Amino acid sequence: MEKKHYTLEDFDYNLPHELIAQTPIKNRDESRLLVLNKDTGEMNDKHFYDIIDYLNPGDALVMNDSKVMPARIYGVKEDTGANMEVLLLHNIEGDRWETLMKPARRAPVGTVIDFGEGQLKAVVTKELDHGGREIEFKYDGIFIEILERLGETPLPPYIKEKLDDPDRYQTVYAKEMGSAAAPTAGLHWTKDLLKKVQDKGVKLVYLTLHVGLGTFRPVDEENIDEHKMHSEFYRLSDEAAKTLNEVRQNGGKIVATGTTSIRTLETVGTKFNGEIKADSGWTDIFIKPGYQWKVVDSFITNFHLPKSTLVMLVASFTGRDTILNAYEHAIKEKYRFFSFGDAMYIY
Repeated sequence: MEKKHYTLEDFDYNLPHELIAQTPIKNRDESRLLVLNKDTGEMNDKHFYDIIDYLNPGDALVMNDSKVMPARIYGVKEDTGANMEVLLLHNIEGDRWETLMKPARRAPVGTVIDFGEGQLKAVVTKELDHGGREIEFKYDGIFIEILERLGETPLPPYIKEKLDDPDRYQTVYAKEMGSAAAPTAGLHWTKDLLKKVQDKGVKLVYLTLHVGLGTFRPVDEENIDEHKMHSEFYRLSDEAAKTLNEVRQNGGKIVATGTTSIRTLETVGTKFNGEIKADSGWTDIFIKPGYQWKVVDSFITNFHLPKSTLVMLVASFTGRDTILNAYEHAIKEKYRFFSFGDAMYIY
């Protein structure tokens, strides 16, 4: 019997450090796939390319087409020459951005930071929580082109090795620039495998959610109900909503690739009482045990950090005990964890 009220400790598990994947495997779709039936708890060890066996003609496969920005930039304070590291989280409007800064205490309002010997400058306009700063950029030319010259792709803090090919931290269908981290469940898809899925009669549907600060922020509250999620921008187009409604009407499954696709679909479903409609805006939805799922029938996801909101999200679909049993199995079988790790398919 599942508990009604969970604490942070309920979502902890012991992960051997060597199972944290430091580099992507050679071929994206050859990562392993743990298939989990949420109702029976039955598990099967497969490879990602076997996912096609679980998708049927008339189903919809939903993917997040957000692209990771070269969001980490290094500069110097104009007055002292001190080094500063800035991580762009999201564009507020125009040239104003929400950022994380190191060392933040050295960047009060009014600080001017110079990047690339004057190619780009930023003024700190506001202090935010958690070392956050709102900044405004000044530059000549096209901002994204300057950023691509000066910035680097930010990898999660648990990845210590340098990435040889930055494209391996982008999905093959990444298009809409704006994320501070990759929607990593999508990293397993290849163009070839997606074509096979489409040829089988599965509808490919794309939406956008720009991954922001929530990805980097641990849960500090022992009572998880007190945790506040950060807002992230999402967009579901008319065309995507129309396809998803047709799939639903014809009895097909809606299969989400990753927690970002889930959060977008469930945000829309919550807003429109279970209906799917075109929509865009900001979401801070926190899906945890007790949540009533409205849109998603099954999903692909990676293995998530202990005590993270993402473990809670998955637990709300499967039940806590079922997902922690699956994680225990994955650890025993030496699956690779986190961003460059293996995947699960849960139905």
